[in-house]
Amino acid sequence: MEDKMIQNLEANTGKSLADWIQIVHASGMEKHMQIIKHLKSEHGLTHGFANLIAHKARKSDAGSADSQDSLIDGQYSKGKEVLRPIYEKLMEAVKAFGSDVEVAPKKAYVSLRRKKQFAIVQPSTKTRVDVGINLKGEDTTKRLEASGSFNSMLSHRVRTAQVEDIDEELIGWLRLAYDRS
Repeated sequence: MEDKMIQNLEANTGKSLADWIQIVHASGMEKHMQIIKHLKSEHGLTHGFANLIAHKARKSDAGSADSQDSLIDGQYSKGKEVLRPIYEKLMEAVKAFGSDVEVAPKKAYVSLRRKKQFAIVQPSTKTRVDVGINLKGEDTTKRLEASGSFNSMLSHRVRTAQVEDIDEELIGWLRLAYDRS
C-alpha cells in the first residue's frame, strides 16, 4: 500500500518522494505534526500524503550517519567525555564479530543488534559505562550481574569504568550473546 501511495504522490504532485523530503529538510522543520501542517497549508497536500512524507523525512534524518554521530556525541558530553574511549574499544571488538552487527544509537544508549538486540552500551554516570547483555539462562557472577531495573530487555549487566575493563571475559559474553541472536 505504501508503494502505491509513493507512486501516486509523484503522479498527483509532479514531485518524487525524494523531492518532497528535500522540501521538508529545507524548511528546517523537525516535528511530525509541524511538517504535516506545513505540507498541507503551503503545498496543498492531503493529510495522507503529508503524513507519508513526514514519516519518511524524519526516518531519513534518524538514519543518517550525521544523526547517529550526533546521538553518540550527545551521550558522551556534559562530563562523560572521558568515557568515550570505553565506547570506542567496545565498538571495535563488537564490529569484529561480523558484518551483520547493527549499531543503532538512541538518545541515551547504543543498541547492538544482529537479528535481534543482543546488547546495549550506555554511559550511565560520569564515571561508568554499563554494558547490558542478553544472556538469558546464564548464571550471574560478581561481574556479570542481573540487569534488574537497569533494562528489562536484557538479562545481565557489566559495569565498566576504564578501558581495561573491556577484556576477553566481557568480549566473550558479548560474543556469546551475538552468537545466540
